[in-house]
Amino acid sequence: MKNNIFKLALGLSFSLTALTASAQKNYTEGVVTYTTTSAAGSTETKVSFRGDSSYAAIESPPAFIKLITTTKHTYFAVLVDVPLASIKKAAVLTPDELDQASEETPKFTFTPTTETKQISGYNCKKVVAKDAKTGTSAEVWVTNDITIPGNYLTLAFANAGGTPVQITGSGQGQQGTITIKSITEQKIPAGTFGVPAGYDRITYDELNQMRKR
Repeated sequence: MKNNIFKLALGLSFSLTALTASAQKNYTEGVVTYTTTSAAGSTETKVSFRGDSSYAAIESPPAFIKLITTTKHTYFAVLVDVPLASIKKAAVLTPDELDQASEETPKFTFTPTTETKQISGYNCKKVVAKDAKTGTSAEVWVTNDITIPGNYLTLAFANAGGTPVQITGSGQGQQGTITIKSITEQKIPAGTFGVPAGYDRITYDELNQMRKR
């Protein structure tokens, strides 16, 4: 009898250890680095996040672009810094512009598959995403090993069944793949998710006109 109790206790101990080892890691503040590969080459994007806010820094020589958004898409700001031309512009989308952007964002339905593999050290399962309106489709590999707040790269895939680790799809006529490279848990400095001093406020339309020049 004592041996049976000992074996039961030992078995429960191992089970609890296994559950603890595989427990989901919930990131609420830190930096996630993505690698984007396409026909144009490979680039890295660092996204800082805290709570429901995220901040992405993108290098697009000669400009540095910063995107600030929330997981519920209630706020979106685009900051453009061109040091060579001494240009610093910031555009915060209006509620109407946010609604318009939401309308233009694909509304995917997700079909899980039985395919699994490890990507960047995470156990992932493949999900096929499809937008019935545009016919756009994407291959999404999601994991339940971790959770991180959504950002401008992943918001459209919030209902894919896990945290997107790798997304392959098309945008602006190009095929590309976005993959999580690393996640670092760290404190994000105060003021990161606001428009810094020194930026000229312009409208989103004015910013788009600048891009076309």
